[in-house]
Amino acid sequence: MERKERRHHTREFKLEAVRLVGMGDKTKAQVARELGIRVNQLRQWRLEFEEAERNGTIRPELATAEHDVEKLRKENARLREEIQILKKAAIYFAKASV
Repeated sequence: MERKERRHHTREFKLEAVRLVGMGDKTKAQVARELGIRVNQLRQWRLEFEEAERNGTIRPELATAEHDVEKLRKENARLREEIQILKKAAIYFAKASV
């Protein structure tokens, strides 16, 4: 018997799967079948998310991802300010040369 390679799902995929089950439009079995996962896996993901919510814990990889996003937002804001300054300078020098 050949062994299947283990699949890894993103946090977003897991959250969406749990959300679909929570909506109640379909049964857990239907959602699991559509997503190609086991029903027990949906249950496990739901329990993990509930536990994390109760404890307020964030996985380390999520904490670093959030840190990276915040860092990029700050850099984006700084670059926007620089662009505004350069636009004003270009207008000033264009007027001065006329």
